[in-house]
Amino acid sequence: MAPDAMVTISDVHFTYGGKETLKGITFDARAGEFIGLIGPNGSGKTTLMRCINSMLRPQKGTIIVDGKDVSKLKVKEVARICANVPADCNEDFNLSVQELVFLGRYPHVDGMWWESKRDESVVKETMHKFELDNLAGRKLSELSSGEKARALLAKAVVQAPKVLLADEPSAHLDLRYQLEVMERLRELSRQGVCVITVSHDMNLTSKYCDRVLMLDQGNIAAMGRPSEVITAERIRDVYGVEVSVFRDGDEIFAIPRKAIR
Repeated sequence: MAPDAMVTISDVHFTYGGKETLKGITFDARAGEFIGLIGPNGSGKTTLMRCINSMLRPQKGTIIVDGKDVSKLKVKEVARICANVPADCNEDFNLSVQELVFLGRYPHVDGMWWESKRDESVVKETMHKFELDNLAGRKLSELSSGEKARALLAKAVVQAPKVLLADEPSAHLDLRYQLEVMERLRELSRQGVCVITVSHDMNLTSKYCDRVLMLDQGNIAAMGRPSEVITAERIRDVYGVEVSVFRDGDEIFAIPRKAIR
């Protein structure tokens, strides 16, 4: 385990429905690091994220977050150090934007009642930062995809996590909001949060992430800097797609050409 690791995954195996979806995953992530998880559908990306936040329990291996074995923590204890940003949110509860963001303070509530002055202050400041002031009373079902994305990020931020897990945060967004969401996540990482995100967009991942972890059928196919992982040869081998990879300074762009299987 690296001495400065915020998340340490050691030989993690997970089996669901008789299928082993994670096969001995091992890696570290540091505080202030922005890591992108990529790989084909079914490669184990979301399963790995759910194991990190203890929504799923691996059959083998350990996951240490902020020096604690998450399998031994209560749900509220995990939530104090690890926040989740889903690709979308359930609108069935008909919450307003402000109510949703306030839910992020739940792990820090010690008494019987809800928000304290501190909670109110944190929520107000965060909503202002994410330009949600004018949307406070709006229902989630009334929001655009970009507005929902900002609200979900704000909820995670008020949780004051040391680790933030974002599952396809730019999905269903137009180009402007895709960039905005990734900028917000990178900003959080630069403030010391360990950010791990799942994405199918290799170009966004290579642009913003410090390191990239590519999964293939439950195994780590590669991990390293974007330029080391996102190569034409590896994408062909893992995805079964011919691509052209271009470089523009430090940025990498993968352009799909054709499927080969």
